[in-house]
Amino acid sequence: MGTRPPKTFLPACLLPVTLLVLLIFSLATAGVVGALAWRWSPRTGPAARRMMATARKARLDPHTATGLGLTLALLVAVVGGVLVAVLAYLVRGNTDLVRLDNSVANWGDRHASSFSTDGLNAITHLGQPVVVAGLAAVLAVVETLRTRSRWVVPFLFVVVAGNGILTTTVKHIADRVRPALNPIAETLGPSFPSGHSSWSAAFFGAAALLLSRGRGAHARAAIAGIAAGLAVMVAGSRVLLDVHWLSDVIAGLALGSAWFAICAIAFGGRLLRFGAAADEAARVAEAHKVTAHPPTSRPASS
Repeated sequence: MGTRPPKTFLPACLLPVTLLVLLIFSLATAGVVGALAWRWSPRTGPAARRMMATARKARLDPHTATGLGLTLALLVAVVGGVLVAVLAYLVRGNTDLVRLDNSVANWGDRHASSFSTDGLNAITHLGQPVVVAGLAAVLAVVETLRTRSRWVVPFLFVVVAGNGILTTTVKHIADRVRPALNPIAETLGPSFPSGHSSWSAAFFGAAALLLSRGRGAHARAAIAGIAAGLAVMVAGSRVLLDVHWLSDVIAGLALGSAWFAICAIAFGGRLLRFGAAADEAARVAEAHKVTAHPPTSRPASS
């Protein structure tokens, strides 16, 4: 999906330019996300690490798995949903965003070549629904065996299947026409939002959450950065192949990220148990209530 007729008239020095631009953006995204993940990772002292190591044999530490992480997930869900709505409104008129979409599409078409197209097609396959479903199945087996959690499969199923339903629904509502520069594009259905982008954002986000469970701050930061970089790389390939507009892939990344964030909240983040966040919030509230109003003992009657 996305193969364009090869172009061979470009000088050799221009052949890899689209791939280089895509690589730069992807690496920059990976670096920023990895740095933010490192910055916000909880730090623990020797005593806390010993306690967490003991507790990890039974279950993940709730104080590490909830709190800031779920707050950030809620923020991602809200911002992602608002961004999709704003973009859906802007692309329906002759706005600056539409003109930017056309400029980026024309740039990609001018710099297309057989070499860059082959590379972009290899990248874009990572976001195909069939490939994502296969990767999710492999990840489900690996993580279930590693963590012995019965919630891995339900979590991945909700993330992947729910994203597919949500993306398809929004596509049919928006019903946006794809770019005309690549003849293949008109056979692929509605353009907004990009399905490959939303599938990639949702799945790689879920994969990062699962793979980071029980690991140190360095590993969590690296996993988060790699996941974000891969999602952006797939999204960018859709634009450079001229099968999607730039705003399509931005909306796809926002939609997939928002849906993943909603699923992460529902399953309690790294606690990975449906309703865990609500249970933990209730436990904390009850603990605060007891601390603020300790029970008083009545004096013994004489």
